[in-house]
Amino acid sequence: MTTAISARPAAGPRELTRVSDRLSFVYLERCTVHRDANAIIAEDADGITHIPSATIGTLLLGPGTRVTHQAMTVLGESGAAVAWVGEQGVRYYAGGRALTRSSALVEAQAARWANPRSRIAVARAMYLLRFPDEDPAAYRRQELLGREGARVKECYRREAARTGFPWRGRHYDRNDYTAGDAANQAITAAAQCMYGISHAVVAALGCSPGLGFVHAGHELSFVLDIADLYKTEIGIPVAFDVAAGGDEDVGSRTRRALRDRINEARLLDRCVRDITRLLMPDGSEQSAAAEDDVVTLQTDGNQHVPSGRNHSDGSMW
Repeated sequence: MTTAISARPAAGPRELTRVSDRLSFVYLERCTVHRDANAIIAEDADGITHIPSATIGTLLLGPGTRVTHQAMTVLGESGAAVAWVGEQGVRYYAGGRALTRSSALVEAQAARWANPRSRIAVARAMYLLRFPDEDPAAYRRQELLGREGARVKECYRREAARTGFPWRGRHYDRNDYTAGDAANQAITAAAQCMYGISHAVVAALGCSPGLGFVHAGHELSFVLDIADLYKTEIGIPVAFDVAAGGDEDVGSRTRRALRDRINEARLLDRCVRDITRLLMPDGSEQSAAAEDDVVTLQTDGNQHVPSGRNHSDGSMW
């Protein structure tokens, strides 16, 4: 059996299931992941689950998972991304290859980041995703930051009033998580969870974690940008719900509550859509980015020519 599997050639791009037809994200925990022909098997105490590898966009491996070399081989052949994460994907630890074989999305990110006008345009688009009732088209950088700060403070006050938690302001001690009250602890725990989720999605899409449009100067700037898109809608409300329930085990309760809310909101799929629309607002090359497995060479005038062949016309020698 091992010989047969190792001899099977890798699937070509035209043999792979279209990305749009895949399940996007499959989360597994506390199981052993094997390979059976071209299927992934998840085995745990309750039995065996078969998952066709070609239907997986990204496999998220949670706590207690073990994965075999042959399972990783078939995932690589089928073009699936793999990320090692915390419970229900709330922390990102490591990742394998990106989901796409094309560099179109990361090239679009780099192009929009490199131009100051398009960079602030993306920052404004991010603000509009968070606060659709306010048009940021005329805002400069400092105005965006100031308005964002005001809206977050407003969110804190609103959620405190909704849950009845006595809010005394945001206080965070990097060296002492327990120094803050229950709400501050829960907000910090929720933020860390959202960073992990965002990191997993950014890595799976093949984007650069460090090329941020709001944040800058850190290896995870773009991850922080994406995580903030859902702060006032998901992260902060969940944190205040947890805080209102008492000050015991705030961190673990926040992670569980946020895990459930993320699943209900199908946040992983939403992250994919939001990132793609931010970086490719006109949809250009989006289809090619998802489906093609093409390597080209760059020449003058940003023209691309086929690779794997000699382009000399003999005139140089």
